[in-house]
Amino acid sequence: MIHLRSTILFLIAILIISCKTTKLSKDENATIHQMKTDVQYLASDELEGREAGTPGERLAAQFIAGRYEILGIAPAGDEGSYFQSFSFNPTNPHSTEPVEDGGITGRNVLGYLDHGASSTVVIGGHYDHLGYGDEGSLHAGEPAIHNGADDNASGIAAMLALGKFLSENCTDHNYLFIAFSGEEKGLWGSSYYVKNPTIDLDQVSFMINMDMVGRLDKTRGLAINGVGTSPSWPEAIEKANAEKIKLVTSESGTGPSDHTSFYSMDIPVLHFFTGQHMDYHKPSDDADKVNYEGIYSVSSIIANLVCDLQDDTPLAFTATKDEQQTAASFSVSL
Repeated sequence: MIHLRSTILFLIAILIISCKTTKLSKDENATIHQMKTDVQYLASDELEGREAGTPGERLAAQFIAGRYEILGIAPAGDEGSYFQSFSFNPTNPHSTEPVEDGGITGRNVLGYLDHGASSTVVIGGHYDHLGYGDEGSLHAGEPAIHNGADDNASGIAAMLALGKFLSENCTDHNYLFIAFSGEEKGLWGSSYYVKNPTIDLDQVSFMINMDMVGRLDKTRGLAINGVGTSPSWPEAIEKANAEKIKLVTSESGTGPSDHTSFYSMDIPVLHFFTGQHMDYHKPSDDADKVNYEGIYSVSSIIANLVCDLQDDTPLAFTATKDEQQTAASFSVSL
């Protein structure tokens, strides 16, 4: 009987260990409050829509750099700064020639957690938006500030929460955090970064992209794109989903967001997205419509995922059959 009881207790212990998940923060309410604070500032009228190359974009970049510094995340940009500047000609964004008059200069914001590991995980999202809606807006009225609370202040809030968590946990990886600019112009910032990296991309295990994670509706679910870019993803994602949120996955590593740039470098990627809505690319995408508890849930899944993949070698990469997507069809509903 004693032997049987010991066996049962051992099996229960194994079950508890196998079901153990990562807690994003000791104080969930405080973390959610900080997420809300981050989104409210980035999506405020003061920043005038954070269009790449504008004063509002620079204010946003300074804010993100300040948050990195508070979290103890070291600079990883140009010349020891948090910033990586890039310029593009809006009439020919694919040109590699130097930009002179008429170019747009944006800034990626980069921070690095060096845990002395041999591999690095890239975690990012874009922070630029549409300004007054001159380009890319779905608003039919007069020009107005497009605050972009979901698109994509929500992704930056999630990235910063993960930065706080990963500064103290899951230290078998180094972490590079990138807030991209120029995404709305055509992935300018991420495209520039992979061509001008500040770390060795051969040491990057995988890249996580959070673009529009502020409208989680558990009946519609959470979209995770790029599941086909590594054979490790399906099992790891299932294990990470401790809250058993409905997941809608797709295999393709390409799409209208910054993970595409890393996929093009044969790096496994995942893109997290909570779905299309009526406020997309309109002035009505405001902070009061964001589901902050939902951002916390998405961030928790990513924390679980990263901590479960604590291997010092990069994940195996798999090329996928690329699906043609446009921003207008960017939806959780498949």
